[in-house]
Amino acid sequence: MEFLLTVSRDRPGTLTAQIQSRIRDAVRNGSLRAGAPVPSTRDLARQLGVSRKVTVDAYAQLAAEGYLALRQGAQPRVAPGPFPDAAPAPEPVTVPPARFDFLPARPDVSSFPRAAWIRCLRDAVNEITVDDLGYGDVFGVAALRDGLADYLGRVRGVVAGRDRIMVTSGFQQSLGLICRALAARGARRIACEDPGNREQARIVARAGLEPVHVPVDHLGLKVDLLAVAQADAVILTPAHQHPTGVVLAPERRTALIAWLRACGAIAIEDDYDAEYRYDRPAVGALQGLDQNRVVYAGTLSKVLAPALRLGWMVLPPALVDYVREEKLLHDQGTARIEQLALAHFLRRGELDRHLRRMRLRYRRRRDAMIAALAESLPEATVRGIAAGLHVTVQLPNTADETDIAAHARSRGIALATMSDYRSGGGHPPTLILGYSQMTESRLRSGIRELAAGIHRPANRR
Repeated sequence: MEFLLTVSRDRPGTLTAQIQSRIRDAVRNGSLRAGAPVPSTRDLARQLGVSRKVTVDAYAQLAAEGYLALRQGAQPRVAPGPFPDAAPAPEPVTVPPARFDFLPARPDVSSFPRAAWIRCLRDAVNEITVDDLGYGDVFGVAALRDGLADYLGRVRGVVAGRDRIMVTSGFQQSLGLICRALAARGARRIACEDPGNREQARIVARAGLEPVHVPVDHLGLKVDLLAVAQADAVILTPAHQHPTGVVLAPERRTALIAWLRACGAIAIEDDYDAEYRYDRPAVGALQGLDQNRVVYAGTLSKVLAPALRLGWMVLPPALVDYVREEKLLHDQGTARIEQLALAHFLRRGELDRHLRRMRLRYRRRRDAMIAALAESLPEATVRGIAAGLHVTVQLPNTADETDIAAHARSRGIALATMSDYRSGGGHPPTLILGYSQMTESRLRSGIRELAAGIHRPANRR
């Protein structure tokens, strides 16, 4: 066991005293934490080039002072403490789990297909080549990019070859890379959906660009306002707008493609949960309408689990070199063993099987939520039910959205409101309720308790 400690006969104090002093200081300043292992006396003597008696005497004194815990036949460790003169450890910040978790856009990670993923990961480790253990192509492992090209073409209507698919660590990295690439090409302003994900505007601004909020209505993004905004690009969720759940209407898709071509602009398509649909046919990716003007971006975060940190982009030819440079400077490529595991996962049909299972499970949970809302909040208007992992619940104008959210938090109910996604006010009181993370019975119980809080006289304006 390596240990950062040095002694010298030229320094003041005996070698034993120097060892004691270094270890005491390390424990006091926190670089050696309670319970941390330290080398055996024999190992430390070898590393320092001193006799074992020196280290045995040092450890014995430190144990007597309460710094080390020594037990026959066991690895020496830093004692549990408290230690004399040690800096107090900061109090850990713990957030109690919600009793009812209605937060949107989160998959049921308890259903992660562990056995299938372990098999794919084991095979990836066994089969990875020497070349792929190096940095490799920053765009990603060829086997995964080929698998994604086949899968996205079959399921989402995306048109792409290996040379235009980049593997990333998720949508946020994808968007950051695209924004910096667009800035390098001279872009100044990027339009964002309103309501929409607030983090997107922050990523845009971090790249040195100006985010411009463009409204969304019941037909999706108001495409006619893009010209007014003088945007060089637009970020949108056309298959299932987040958070309203509306689908970009066909006439607006046509108008968007026409605007992109006329202005030489770029659309960044966030296809975050299009695989989950229940009461309507699949809506093809916008990228299928114009491969030269649309960046297609997807991720495993809603499909499998955010912990995998795997996403992808399909790039227009004009952006390939710019994004390659940005990815190279950012991290030199996404984890390659996990990429090979996903390639196996796709090729064996494991993703298709997982999605079929989860669609049935999420449909049952959605139906349970809709029934519970109809029973406990009959005055509410529920929208966005045909797809995705959440619904929007519009309440009467007399309800106080802020008060409802605060009361829900105090009762251990986690949820989002439309205010979390809008750049300004003026909207009807609306809750955003996810149904993916609780069983049907828990959903019914949670809605009943939420409704009881909403019907409190105190939340009325």
